[in-house]
Amino acid sequence: MDSSSLGALANLLKPPKEDGDSEDPPFYAYVQEIDTRPSPYINPGAIGPTSSATPAGVAKAKTVSKDIWGSEEVVSPQQHDYDDPRPEPEYEMVFRQAVGAEDVFLGMGIKNPTTASCEDQVVRIKLPSTQAKDIDLDITESYLDCRTPQWRLGLHLPHKVDSNSSKAKWVCDTNTLQVTLKLNREFDLINH
Repeated sequence: MDSSSLGALANLLKPPKEDGDSEDPPFYAYVQEIDTRPSPYINPGAIGPTSSATPAGVAKAKTVSKDIWGSEEVVSPQQHDYDDPRPEPEYEMVFRQAVGAEDVFLGMGIKNPTTASCEDQVVRIKLPSTQAKDIDLDITESYLDCRTPQWRLGLHLPHKVDSNSSKAKWVCDTNTLQVTLKLNREFDLINH
């Protein structure tokens, strides 16, 4: 790039001269000035995120919210507690579907071996040295939260579930919590 091209670029990028402005500074000083001062003109310094500082004489707009709590005060169960020292227990997730003779032997049904044909999702959580009364279980549409004094499991579910139709069963012999989640799919033509 030659010097005439740089001069043409500088003339293109500089804002129009206002009354009372002194002589133009050299090109290198002007480029530094664009980066450090707020400018009402569109220039390369306007590209990217805006700075949090507001120019002098411009008042910040206040946003009025009718929320009771701020977003920083509410802890969602889907947020992981990274400072929680409790380990994650062993668990397995399987899908279950009801099949009949027409599905298995005759091949006349419309069901297939994918999760799209499943009605339930079963999560088996092994909780050694735990009693059923110590378990705190919370299930939402897409998240399972299981907590005990020794263990903590936060599990994002791959499919939406109906938390009101879900069931949990404690198996004493193996210290396992078995949670059966009813899959909730819109426009499900297979499992109607």
